[in-house]
Order: sequence, then structure tokens, then C-alpha cells
Amino acid sequence: MKIDVLALFPSMFEPVMSQSMMWKARDRGLLDFQAHDIRDYAVDKHRAVDDSPYGGGGGMILKPDVLVRAIEALKPDDQSPVILMSPQGRLLTHSVAVELSRHARLILVCGHYEGVDERVRELAINDEISIGDYVLTGGELAAMVLIDAVVRQIPGVLGAEGAQDRDSHSHGLGGLLEGPHYTRPAEFRGLGVPPVLTSGHHAEVDRWRRRQALKRTWQTRPDLLAGAELSDDDLAFLAGLIAEPGA
Repeated sequence: MKIDVLALFPSMFEPVMSQSMMWKARDRGLLDFQAHDIRDYAVDKHRAVDDSPYGGGGGMILKPDVLVRAIEALKPDDQSPVILMSPQGRLLTHSVAVELSRHARLILVCGHYEGVDERVRELAINDEISIGDYVLTGGELAAMVLIDAVVRQIPGVLGAEGAQDRDSHSHGLGGLLEGPHYTRPAEFRGLGVPPVLTSGHHAEVDRWRRRQALKRTWQTRPDLLAGAELSDDDLAFLAGLIAEPGA
């Protein structure tokens, strides 16, 4: 996958993109990432990229001539999403990350200040994505979150085959949250490991993990159960949880 980012502060990306899984993806040739400075596409001597809004009001607006020129310089084709990181966009979810990972190329545009001129949306943007119902100073941090969520879906990035299918919200878990995990030592400050995990009975381990995923989802994100893929056994287990005293 190739990912291009247009930002006012492109140097923010390198510390993230040179660490952990992002570095591995680039090192293995699975990701071609480049961050571009929007100011490079300004034409005046001051490299101005913003101006005050028509009609008054606070804040500054990113100029359409500069930003559209920058996007067009990257030569997007009809198949490549040109995504504006915006609190007005569709919410970034696991399914959206999987959807975007199927593209060969993404172009991400990071807004800043009060936002971008509306004509940028009309002329050069074909998707908008938000990472949550809040406002950030700029789109750089939001773009990093999107990149991480998308790149981990690329086969080979995580190493273990199918690892991403066991993540919370994934299809492999039927849209549930992951249950608890344990590792060595076997006992820590009086707390042990559930015996089933050391029993060697794989079917029982799988059953325990499924039920723990159901329990954690019911306890912390019950709204996810409405869209989860649930078996008759799952529904019976949940009914038992709901019937427990104090539930």
C-alpha cells in the first residue's frame, strides 16, 4: 500500500512511522509512506497557506488554491480515496479500516486552524473521516490513528497470520471485544491464571475465551451486542449473565 499525507507539520509523522509495526511494514516493503508539506505548494514569497474567512469570525481557513494544487500534484486516480481528516466525517471503525486497507493507495489531507475552504471538498475530496466526536488542533494526529488502524490490516504486517482477525471489533470475534489475556508468572500478588488456560484442552480454552469476550462486551460495551454475530450458545450464556443477581 502507498499512503501520501498532506500536512502543515509533516515532521510529526516520522517518529511514529519509524517505530513498531509501522517501521516493520515499511521495512518489509508492505507500506510506502510519504508526508508532504502543504506549504511547498504555496506560490507567494511568504508561503501563505491560510487566510481569514469571508463573512468574519475567528480562526483562519486553509486556502483552496494551495490545497487543491497540492492534492492534484500527487496525481490521484479515480480509485484512490482522497480523505480529509475532519470531525465532520464518517466515524473511523474497524470495518472502515478494513475497507480502506483494500485500496492500493490512500491520500490523506490534514486540516488545520478553523478548517479548509469548502471548495476543496467540492473539487478534490471524495471521503471524510473522523476518529471521534471531538476536535483536534490539526488533522495530523487523526491521520496517524487512521494509518495505524489501516496498515495493521495488510497481510504480513503483524507477522502471525490472521492476528488482526482476533482483535476487538473484528469479524473473527463476531464484532465483540476481546476477553482477558494472561502470561507468566503464573501467580502475581495473589492473583493466579484461570486453570482452563493451563489445562491443554483447546476446545475448552476456546469456549472460555468466547464467553469471556461475551462477558466483557456485555459489561463495557453492551451496544455492540446488537450487531454481533451470536450463536444460540452465546445467547444462552448472555441470558445467564443478565439473570445474575445485581446484573
